[in-house]
Amino acid sequence: MINVLIAEDDFRVAQIHEEFLAKNKQMKLVGKATNAKETFQKLKAHSVDLLLLDVYMPDQLGTELLHSLRSDYPEVDIIMITAAKEKSFLEKALKYGIQDYLIKPVTMEKFHEALENYSQKRRTLHSASEVDQEVLDTYFGSKKKIAEKKNDLPPGIDYLTLNKISKLLANETDGITSEGVGEKIGASRTTARRYLEYLVGIDEATIEQVYGIVGRPERRYCLKK
Repeated sequence: MINVLIAEDDFRVAQIHEEFLAKNKQMKLVGKATNAKETFQKLKAHSVDLLLLDVYMPDQLGTELLHSLRSDYPEVDIIMITAAKEKSFLEKALKYGIQDYLIKPVTMEKFHEALENYSQKRRTLHSASEVDQEVLDTYFGSKKKIAEKKNDLPPGIDYLTLNKISKLLANETDGITSEGVGEKIGASRTTARRYLEYLVGIDEATIEQVYGIVGRPERRYCLKK
């Protein structure tokens, strides 16, 4: 069970967040604070895992609390939920290692997505006896991004082959023909060209017509910089 504290000066918004939390069986609300002073009082009185912190509070900005929170309660994770859109607030929050930053009004779907992502990160760390790259990829979402990228590919385009060709292009500063790619990866010219044209189509590669010694044009592919 994850113990959650809501720090929100608007009681109506706090009530909405409480109702959202009630739908998540992994979360338990242990308190609500309406200002900075109450936030620290609640943190002292309760065992808190996650703090849902507003920026605009009557006695102090939520971002101004981050230094003290990290100093006094380093084990408490923080998700900012605020109407503040100033870039400076986000930059400061990121420097203090917040878990997420949500802009009001927050939909129930977005709220639950943020909580689920946070819960997944906790499970990943708690279940790992040691840290390896697989754990890190899961924690930082790299696995999910790769899976999504794989699923987005059209028929006839394999992710591993596409990745191999992309890396090959990155090393060919003068460009390379489809025939050259096919020779290097052990595939036919037609197959290599299909992948190269796909990379051009998604704007990750460019084509240049180069004329050889006998005047025969060649299509050379380069990774887009």
